[in-house]
Amino acid sequence: MNFSTNWIRGRWMDGRVGNSVYLLFSLVMINTILISYRFLIENDQTFTELFPNLWIYAVIFLILYFPVSILIGRWHVGTQLKIEMILKVSEEPIPARMFRVILDIQTGIATKSEIEETRKMIEEIEKT
Repeated sequence: MNFSTNWIRGRWMDGRVGNSVYLLFSLVMINTILISYRFLIENDQTFTELFPNLWIYAVIFLILYFPVSILIGRWHVGTQLKIEMILKVSEEPIPARMFRVILDIQTGIATKSEIEETRKMIEEIEKT
């Protein structure tokens, strides 16, 4: 691939990450606050007395929401993420092939052509 194609693809990925991680997160958070306030708070006199204003509800919601999301995120990183990474690595053919060739080199099974082919593949990966 040439430079312009890589540059365009890089900007495309930047745009997708910015959209999904930041912009959509903000929109979903605002949407959640507005909908929950409209359907849960405005229709109940008890909650309306506790949260007479949308801004008060939004601040309290965010103060409670972020610590809970941090705890869930830490749990995910500490338990589930390791399993996800193991599953992803086990599905990737290129690292599996490179590890096999390394083992074959160590045990003397790899042929010169396999070693050279793997070397070329690694050089191509390093260029991108």
